[in-house]
Amino acid sequence: MTRKVILFISETLDGYIAEENGNIDYLIDNNFTSGDMTDREYEKMVKHVDTVVMGRKTYNQVSNKLSPNDYPYDDFENYIMTRHPGEDIGNIHFVDGEIVDLVKGLKNESSKKDIWIVGGSSIIAPLVNNDLIDTYQIAIVPIVLGKGIPLFSDKTNFKEFTLDSVKKVNGIAYLTYNK
Repeated sequence: MTRKVILFISETLDGYIAEENGNIDYLIDNNFTSGDMTDREYEKMVKHVDTVVMGRKTYNQVSNKLSPNDYPYDDFENYIMTRHPGEDIGNIHFVDGEIVDLVKGLKNESSKKDIWIVGGSSIIAPLVNNDLIDTYQIAIVPIVLGKGIPLFSDKTNFKEFTLDSVKKVNGIAYLTYNK
């Protein structure tokens, strides 16, 4: 059985995943995360995942800024797409190659768990264009940046999705689409 590829990501109301400089501070300590409900969408998603794939900029953001003392994806196989690979660090693999080839290979590996595409936009476009993402779970946060790094870049081809569900958790709208 083929593993599913899941894009689980947050974006602003105007479609950006980060500010122009890659900063995602707008996601931290904002009122939209507080409220009556505890947001468990991340915990639900990661129960079904054993592999994460991200770009080098996203990896640097996570490991150097968001969680410098405790890498949050230690329990997963990690594949970091980079044009300047270094030595692997345990289960963190630095890959200089095509994201499409990597994900096709991972999808066909024997595992009962799925693959999570963490980000960024430069790895998302080729996966969308090659129809490799099975589920898109997009958290829309109630912030307008005006400019930044878009979730779907101008390199992304036209694609139509089927809306599976909508869920409101405090100020966040979770939209789940399937291909």
